[in-house]
Amino acid sequence: MRKSTWAIIRITCLFNIALWSVFNRPESPEPGWQGIFNYVSFSPYQKGQDPIENKFPAPEEIWDDLNFLKGKTKGIRTYSSLDGMEVIPGMATRLGYEVTAGAWLDGRYERNEDEIYNLIANAQRYPATIKRVIVGNEALYRGDLSVQEMIGYLDRVRAALRVPVGTAEPWHVFIKNPELVKHVDFIAIHVLPYWEKVSFKDAIGWVFDRYKQVKEAFPGKPVFLAEVGWPSNGENFGKAKPGREAEARFLRRFLNVADQRGIDYCIMEVFDQPWKKPHEGVVGAFWGIYDVERKPKFTFQGPILDSSMWYYEIAAVLTGLLFVGLYLKRKPAQPFSGKLFFALLLQTTASVFVWVMVSPLIGEFLFWETFIWAVLLPMQVGLLMIILVNGFEMSEMIWTEGLKRRFQPLSPPAGVAPPRVSIHVPICKEPPEMVIDTLNSLAALDYSNYEVLVVDNNNPHPELWQPVEAHCAALGGKFRFFHLETHPGYKAGALNFALEHTDPTAEFVAVVDSDYIVRTDWLAALVPHFERPEVGIVQAPQDHRGWQDNLFKEMINWEYHGFFEIGMVHRNERNAIIQHGTMTIIRKAMLLASGKWAEWCICEDAELGLRIQSLGWDTVYVKESFGKGLTPDSFGGYKRQRF
Repeated sequence: MRKSTWAIIRITCLFNIALWSVFNRPESPEPGWQGIFNYVSFSPYQKGQDPIENKFPAPEEIWDDLNFLKGKTKGIRTYSSLDGMEVIPGMATRLGYEVTAGAWLDGRYERNEDEIYNLIANAQRYPATIKRVIVGNEALYRGDLSVQEMIGYLDRVRAALRVPVGTAEPWHVFIKNPELVKHVDFIAIHVLPYWEKVSFKDAIGWVFDRYKQVKEAFPGKPVFLAEVGWPSNGENFGKAKPGREAEARFLRRFLNVADQRGIDYCIMEVFDQPWKKPHEGVVGAFWGIYDVERKPKFTFQGPILDSSMWYYEIAAVLTGLLFVGLYLKRKPAQPFSGKLFFALLLQTTASVFVWVMVSPLIGEFLFWETFIWAVLLPMQVGLLMIILVNGFEMSEMIWTEGLKRRFQPLSPPAGVAPPRVSIHVPICKEPPEMVIDTLNSLAALDYSNYEVLVVDNNNPHPELWQPVEAHCAALGGKFRFFHLETHPGYKAGALNFALEHTDPTAEFVAVVDSDYIVRTDWLAALVPHFERPEVGIVQAPQDHRGWQDNLFKEMINWEYHGFFEIGMVHRNERNAIIQHGTMTIIRKAMLLASGKWAEWCICEDAELGLRIQSLGWDTVYVKESFGKGLTPDSFGGYKRQRF
């Protein structure tokens, strides 16, 4: 490979790495935390397990999880005393944990009795391990039980046990139901700022404000922060935005303050729980300190960095290398700066493409989210393709040194009679003054051998076409006028009619719209391109006048102008221009042999261009403007012209 190619590859790779580094850079310095947790919410469900579907962890799996947490936490909080969870206190006793044991209560009253029975039995059997019990978890908040029903359960358990007894609810449930506090030994509050739509920057302060609010409301009761945390993934909820870095920062900040103030807390939660996804959304699965594979999601010391993103960065770099390699393999004729520009665009597009493709993995999409992603994927890929196409055009237009087909106006060969050109002007219900201006500009052409055929079709208004007829007669023999009361085929039909009445000696057919004022040297400067026998079409730009001092018309003008300054030049480089129905010159023999103008469609000009190119003819685009028409006066006129 050439040195310049290797330079481009190195620069684009470094650019892509730098781009991903910007979005994956370490967060601003965050104080570390070291120590062991006070309590963690312990739900030992593994991947594929789901209590809703009665798929529970085996005792061996629970034992492995408790062993895994050895030395990491002082205590654990459980939520149920059934379905295998009743073995946890005994295992915790062997490993030296404290336990805040829970009984799950809901509207299934018979099951509630089993939960209460096992909770009391375990608390009596392991009094040194179970330091307190929690009867029900958000049962009032969910509406499963009434306050009086909950009080009944609490009183029964308190009468049976000597350990402190409470129930766990969001903090505001206790504020709204102060009578509940009389029946508990401690207040177990859930303070989860995400579910309250609190922004991350306000989250820590909000947690301690709610803790303080409950303590001040009930000064005689101990307060246990039974759930506190931040999710690492999922949907934004108001101002609350989940994130792995956000969870790490939240926990570091909270734990440092909680340790300083001696707050009794339980982190929500120790392991990610994928089974919650269908019930709480994606975010429900990602509250763990460790992921479902029991791997830490972040560290509590040093920079906070999501290492998983680097795998996607590597994929983006390799994908970009593939795109850039295929591009450079074609050995484009652009200068170094143009190739570098497009190579950087390819690398950026590769990054976006990889990001789009891995979004379901990063975001852990639900089924319906994955479905929408799949539906939108072709559109996103199409958008990236449009960006690349336009970017490639831009690279060629900014760095034009590599263009090989740049055609300029030519001078007629000296001493040679110019070939005859038949100019066709189709009109239909046009203002006669406008058409007359066009005809006058054609009459002033400094080209000696031409005729002008004006075809007025499907126009029942004599006051519009008769002045044009009279003016053609006044201009002399070069001008012929035809009025067709009814004629099929619209503009293509009129052009085919003109073609049938063209002077047999004419070698070329030119088409001009009825609102164009042409330059006097139009034919003289462009017809010489036909000296090359392989040329079938010579096209000049559509250009416009009368748009100054009108914002709407100015916008239309520049929209047209961009295509003819960029798009047509780019297509001309590949002998693939789009022919337009004005300011165009066509070899007549070729036009007749190819089947004339297509009356079956309304884009007869573009159709003819494609047909001609398919037959192997060359096309020439000269970017210099040789005529200007009027911009549409309204959006309706613009829409009719474009669509």
